Amino acid sequence: MLYCLSIPFIIVAIAAILLKIYIKLTIKWNNCYNCLVGKTALVTGANIGIGYNTALDFAKRGARVILACRNKGRAEDALRRIIKTTGNQNVTYKLVDFTSLQSVRDFAADINKNEERIDILVNNAGIVISNEEYTKDGIQTVLHVNHISPFLLTHLLIDKLKKSAPSRIVNVSSLAAKNAGLSVNSINKINSISKNFLNIAMYNDSKLCNILFTTELAKRLGESTVTVNAVHPGGVRTNILNNTSGFVKDIFSILMKLFFVTSEEGAQTQIYLSVSNDVAHITGGLFEKCKQIDIYQTAQDADLARKVWEKSEELAKLKDSEKISYL
Repeated sequence: MLYCLSIPFIIVAIAAILLKIYIKLTIKWNNCYNCLVGKTALVTGANIGIGYNTALDFAKRGARVILACRNKGRAEDALRRIIKTTGNQNVTYKLVDFTSLQSVRDFAADINKNEERIDILVNNAGIVISNEEYTKDGIQTVLHVNHISPFLLTHLLIDKLKKSAPSRIVNVSSLAAKNAGLSVNSINKINSISKNFLNIAMYNDSKLCNILFTTELAKRLGESTVTVNAVHPGGVRTNILNNTSGFVKDIFSILMKLFFVTSEEGAQTQIYLSVSNDVAHITGGLFEKCKQIDIYQTAQDADLARKVWEKSEELAKLKDSEKISYL
């Protein structure tokens, strides 16, 4: 009897080991060694995880790197580690709170006033859930951090990106966008399913917004030499579940440790999109494992992309002079 019971566990263990081996063997590393001396790269959420490893890579290439972070202590720690590791002294941090439209505006004003150029913008910062349902701006918190703030920031920096062109924008999305049930009428509402399951539906919707934003922005930039692409970094072991608690967090933490890739491994595709010559003229695409993939079916509705864009303009409180029109 005991022998019979142990067989399923052995099968599961073997399957888990094989899956782990498969995941490791299919990791794609960015093999581009382009130098970034004379370039400026801005990475949001750069104090930890894939954002940190992306900023670290840019610093190794000689770029001026701006770490956009919310927490001063963590930003200073990340800054020290990057400078110590790379020897690149041209790395700095600037504080920004992505739950505040005004903070994003202040941050962008600082960049526009004090930075000569922005060659690479990586919209990396993100959360899965939050203890606060809505921010003081009346925006659902996950949507605000994951989509509205990077949407606003990109608009406020677009002139700087154009002046620095050829330049690149990379929006970090997720495979979760496949599971989104987004509609324009529900974009800023917390439905009962989302509320009862860690707001995961809001996370899915926000990640779909990242891709819709990418495809629509590419159209509006037209033939300019500012490219924009989205990336699914894969299942990455990060602190993105720090704001969660309970049984679900415990389960996901175990899964992360067993099957998710490291932050360094997960950063490879957004690094690739930022530096590789192979994608210098590609825009409006979606990438995974350092290669372009088909846009998810949920993100193929051009009319939805336009409507989400217009709703995002409203939520971000964009002035007419700040809006990006079709070229």
